[in-house]
Amino acid sequence: MNLERYSRQIQLKEFGLASQEKLFTSKVLVVGAGGLGVPVLTYLNAMGLGSLGVIDNDVVGLSNLHRQVSYTENDIGKSKISVLKEKLKAQNSETKLIIYDVFLTKENALEIIADYDLIIDASDNFPTRYLVNDACVILDKPFVYGALHSFEGQVSVFNYKNGPTYRCLFPTMPKANEVPNCDENGVLGVIPGIIGNLQALEAVKILTGIGNVLSGKLLLFDGLSQNFQKITFKKVAKNGKIRMLNESYGFECDVNLSITSYEFKNLVKIKEIQLLDVRTKQEFDSFHL
Repeated sequence: MNLERYSRQIQLKEFGLASQEKLFTSKVLVVGAGGLGVPVLTYLNAMGLGSLGVIDNDVVGLSNLHRQVSYTENDIGKSKISVLKEKLKAQNSETKLIIYDVFLTKENALEIIADYDLIIDASDNFPTRYLVNDACVILDKPFVYGALHSFEGQVSVFNYKNGPTYRCLFPTMPKANEVPNCDENGVLGVIPGIIGNLQALEAVKILTGIGNVLSGKLLLFDGLSQNFQKITFKKVAKNGKIRMLNESYGFECDVNLSITSYEFKNLVKIKEIQLLDVRTKQEFDSFHL
C-alpha cells in the first residue's frame, strides 16, 4: 500500500493509518454499475479499498451518459462492467477488482455475497433490493442502500450489528405498476452522484468504525430544496430470522431475454411476429420504431 497516495486522509486524526489499513484489507461488493454504482466504485477505489467486486450484466446506452459519468459516447453498446474495470484499473492499480458479468439472482446471490465484508446495493429495481436484503440477513452481512426518484434520493444501512433490515422499513415488495422507476419518471443527472457518494461514505464508516452509521435511519435528500431529513425506524424481530431465499423475487420475466435492434430486424425477416410496445405515450412519441 502506497501511503503517500492516501496521505491526505491518513493525516485526519479521526481516520489515521489504522483506518486506512482497515480499508486496504476489506472486501466490498457493489451490486450495479449504473448511476449509483459508478460514484460508489470510483471513490472507494480511489480511497484504497483492498478488494472491490462489481456485478452487472448491462451494456452502455446513450440515455445512461447524463448520469453514469464513467462512460463515454465511444462506450455505447459495450459491456458496462468491462468498460468500468479498465477505468478503475487506470485510476488505482493497487485495488483487486473482481468482476461478475451476470445479473444477481436467487441462484447465485448467496455464493457471491458470502465472500464479502459489506454489500452496497446500487441496483435500480425492487426484486434485486429484496434479494440483496434476504441474502445479507442469511449470511449476516451489512449492506448500504441507495435509491433515486426524480430530484430526490434515499440512503440507509441495513442489517448492521443486528440492526433493522430493509424489510423492517419496506415489508412488502410493491407491484410493478405501483412505483415508477427512473426510466418512466426520470432522474436529474447529478442526483445519482450525490446519493452514490453518500453510500460510499457510509461504507467507509462501517469498515473503519468512524462516525455514526445510518442504521435504523433513512436519510432523505431533496435536490430542489437542498434539504436533508432523517426518518427513524425500528427493527422488526421476524425480519432478522430469514433462513432461506424466497421462491420468487419478481424475476419470472427473465431479465436476460433481450435482443438488439439488429437481431429484431433479422427476426422480422424470417417469421411473422406480434410486437407489444409497453412504453408510455411520451416515451413512444420521443422515439418509436
